[in-house]
Amino acid sequence: MTKRTPPMDAIARNLAVVDAHIRDEARDPSLVMDLYTDDIVLEMPTRGLTLTSKPAIEANYRAMFGAIAEVEIAPGTRFATEDHVVDDCTVRFRLVGEGMANAPLPVGSRVELRLLHLFAMRDGRIARETVYEGWRRIG
Repeated sequence: MTKRTPPMDAIARNLAVVDAHIRDEARDPSLVMDLYTDDIVLEMPTRGLTLTSKPAIEANYRAMFGAIAEVEIAPGTRFATEDHVVDDCTVRFRLVGEGMANAPLPVGSRVELRLLHLFAMRDGRIARETVYEGWRRIG
């Protein structure tokens, strides 16, 4: 029996799509909408959020990134298959507004947020994004 090796171009493409998503979502959420399939589902179970349209996701990103300041990102592990990308990182920020829906800490908190993204990929686009969050007040 021969072991099947996934095509590297699909894996490299998936990694590039997720890299663009992580890099650009805070800078300008409209830049990442084309990285999603039309039937995208974005779920953030820690905060009880499920979004099922590009306009809802873009509005959420605008509100969320407008509610944080002093952002520092510490990349962790990222790897991919033909169908999935996993990204683990730690983000530190100050929560400065109400735009982070269902945030478990109050506005004014300095936060360390452990993020584990699980991206389900289809044809080089993100079909489902599940974001697991570990919140911790710092400082």
